[in-house]
Amino acid sequence: MNHSALAAFLRSRRDRVRPADVGLSAGPRRRVPGLRREEVAQLAGLSADYYTELERGRGAQPSAQVLAALARALRLDGDERDHLFHLADRPLPPAAHGPGAHVEPGLLGLLDQLTTTPAQVITDLHEVLVQNPLAAALVGRAPALRGPEASLIHRWFTDPRARELYPAEDHPHHSRVFVADLQAVAARRGRDSEVARMVAGLRRRSEEFARLWDTHDVALRRADHKRIVHPALGVIELDCHSLFSEDGRQRLLWFAAPPGSEGAAQLELLSVVGVQEMPGTGGDEGLPIRSG
Repeated sequence: MNHSALAAFLRSRRDRVRPADVGLSAGPRRRVPGLRREEVAQLAGLSADYYTELERGRGAQPSAQVLAALARALRLDGDERDHLFHLADRPLPPAAHGPGAHVEPGLLGLLDQLTTTPAQVITDLHEVLVQNPLAAALVGRAPALRGPEASLIHRWFTDPRARELYPAEDHPHHSRVFVADLQAVAARRGRDSEVARMVAGLRRRSEEFARLWDTHDVALRRADHKRIVHPALGVIELDCHSLFSEDGRQRLLWFAAPPGSEGAAQLELLSVVGVQEMPGTGGDEGLPIRSG
């Protein structure tokens, strides 16, 4: 690992990013045009001391998860992200999908602007890449899992705890929607081994999934009305909307409620509730949360 080169690269990229680019206020007393160290740490979900050590060319080799979070915080493009991984002597993460994927810059930019509504970027297999604080407070901080378990679709049909997010009477609806969405994704990806392995595994482990898969219903999940069970606020009724990346591999999800509704009032309380653990995470380590 090239500590000095990694430190220099991080400093150069931090100086380049303007606060407005990541949804932060410049403020009257800012002495530098770019981001402060503590702001990069906050955006990446790291401690300020840890990030400072990286910029000083010290400390242990950062993990792939930390590097992916820094790439997002510093708004690196694909080539810059790859360079960051090379400097840290880490294998490159998947380019287009998976929990370690590089978030599409356009979707990340929109997420930075969504400071008053829960929002997150997910893959087409429903793996959370990054969340804002309100999304973490609403649906729980996403677990840092790898493999099939990173997909909410997989956990929905294999781990009963994953269903605690929705009322029991809504479970059949969500099961149908998840399977129809996965059918559409499988068709889009073509002969994709990742999807094929997921489908084969779910057919073996879940009779419900196998039955729904054999209906051949196909529908991308573009919008939905959801009732979310929150441990402090009760059942929250919200509309969920999706914006797809150009290749369809990533989606920006955001939750909203009609003005004056009970759901809108409950959303206003989320900021003081704090982050909850997502049902069925199987661990406490989460993926990055974007502060607004």
